[in-house]
Parts: sequence; C-alpha cells; structure tokens
Amino acid sequence: MKIKEFSFDLPPELIAQTPAERRGNDRLLVLDRKNGTYTDAMMQDFVDYLEEGSVIVINNSKVRKARVFGMSETGGRVEFLFLEENLDHSWQVMVTKLKKQRVGKRYHFANEEGSLSYNAEIISENEDGTRTIAFAQPLDESFFQELGHVPLPPYIKREDDFKDETRYQTVFAKTEGSVAAPTAGLHFTQEIIDRILQKGCTFAPITLHVGPGTFLPVRTEDLEDHHMHYERFEVSEETARIVTEAKKAGKKIVATGTTSVRTLESAFNVEQQLLAPGLNRTNLFIMPGYQWKVVDQLLTNFHTPESTLLVLVSTFAGRDHIMGAYAHAVEERYRFYSYGDAMFIR
Repeated sequence: MKIKEFSFDLPPELIAQTPAERRGNDRLLVLDRKNGTYTDAMMQDFVDYLEEGSVIVINNSKVRKARVFGMSETGGRVEFLFLEENLDHSWQVMVTKLKKQRVGKRYHFANEEGSLSYNAEIISENEDGTRTIAFAQPLDESFFQELGHVPLPPYIKREDDFKDETRYQTVFAKTEGSVAAPTAGLHFTQEIIDRILQKGCTFAPITLHVGPGTFLPVRTEDLEDHHMHYERFEVSEETARIVTEAKKAGKKIVATGTTSVRTLESAFNVEQQLLAPGLNRTNLFIMPGYQWKVVDQLLTNFHTPESTLLVLVSTFAGRDHIMGAYAHAVEERYRFYSYGDAMFIR
C-alpha cells in the first residue's frame, strides 16, 4: 500500500499552536467505525459514549524538558534533544547542525547564573543520525529542570513558555522519559475522570516513553518499507490483570492514544490470551491488514497527513471512514495535532 493514499489537504491555520483556554474544553468527533457515521460533540460528552465497565488504558509517561542548548568549544550555540540514557550514563541525542557535531567535539552546558555547569563530549556518530554524548558525571533530572525546554513538536511555530510546562503534560503524567506528550491524554481533567469512574469504568495505566519517531515522516513510497523506531514500554501486573479479565468478560478496552494502542497490541500474548506484564520495547507499525488483538475503541487526536499515526487509525476504523471524518473535521474547523481537538473511534 502506498503512503500517498493517506494524504489530505489541511489549511495551516487549523494546526493548533496553543492549547484550549481550559483543559478539557475541546471538541470531540465521535466516529462509528462500523458504518463511518460521525457526530460532533465535546470532550465533556466523552463519558456518554462509553459503555459501563469499560477499561480506559492511559499512558502515564511524563514529558522531560529534553530540549537543551549547549555551547560548542568553537563558540557556537547548539540545540540538543536528549532521547535516552545508556547504561554507561552517556545519552543518545538528536542535534542541530549535524555535520559539524563530530566525535571528539566538546560542549558546555550552564545556566545564566553559572551555578550549574556541565561539560560533555560526543563519543559516537550513529547510523540513525543521532549522536552519543558523554558527560563528566551522570545527569539527574535537575539538569533538565534547570536547563531544559519543553520539546514542542516542530509544527508548533513558537517558543515554549511557562504554560507549556503544565499544558503539554497529561494529568496522568508520572514517569519521566518522553520527548513528546501522549497527546490524547491531554484532554482529561479530574472532573472528566470522576464522571468516567462514576459510570463504572476503570482506568489502567501503561508507560510508553514517546521517542522522536512520532515526528518522523514516512520517507518510503510503500508502507511495507518503512521501519519504526523502537520505544520502551512497561505494563504493570495490575494493568495486565485488569485488561486480561476485562477482555475475557467481554468488556470494552478503550485505548487513550496511539501509544496505548501500540503498547497493548505489542504486549498481548495471543496463545495465552492475556496481556503480559513487564518491561519491553516495540517498533510495531500497524498498517492495513493488521489483525487486532486487544483494542476495541480509541480516543485519539487528529494526525498529520502521510504519517504512521494516520495509517494506524485508518487501519483501526477503515481508510475511507477516517478520510471522510477528517474531511468533515477540516470543513467544521476542528483544531489539529498535539494541542488540537479529539476523535473517539468506537
């Protein structure tokens, strides 16, 4: 299948640059994946579309302030995106002006007051275009809290500000490690959560640390030739039990976002018909022809044209149904992408 089949025209003014004035005050397009019909609603109405006893799986990964600026030994200001810490305490990073950032080049990271000071050196150049950078001492979260910026997606054409530190973080955020928010979770407020619980539904957390692959375009013409980046995830014993029992009882499993989808589908043991607990990683690319194992319903944002995320939701609901719903969303001026509105596919 060709990636061009997942293209659509999106007016740039519909790409949300800021969140809604109040968290949870977003529009919700409800899509019936059996027949392709859709209904305009609000996120506050989400509970009305849930079945009693449903399990809502949420991603509790927390966005790290992973965008950090350093000064090179030649005096240039260089932007780093810290992706993942290695066992030896070095870090995998994405970096600007890539061709100039070679093995042996040194950098200095410091705050304006000079009370924090770190020195680092590039120790390897990696095939995927990342670099490995080593510091004189292991980093802790204070490095990112003091020197880092919220890593807003590239389609948000502004600098991060103080509000992003809370609004680009879900109310479920617990475990630091993502370079992008699991954005479907941004729509939840405590009030919405309480109403869902009152309906007899259950929340079940997983952790998938969102990597840079969420932003990377599909550069191959054929979907089958695209390779996803690996991302780490963890399923707790409690979540595994809740999901497995609910599935056996015929209750709906509702994934909050594509990260929850990929975790659930990757961790499900088909032979034993259970969700397996533990730490793992996945590069699962869900495309047409995929056989679904766990997920029955999906709350998600509106995704970019020709992206792996749009392919995933099209696989779940049917390409024609998604394209029809997206055309309606454009016509009705829904807000798109990370800070945009939501879609519930049921």
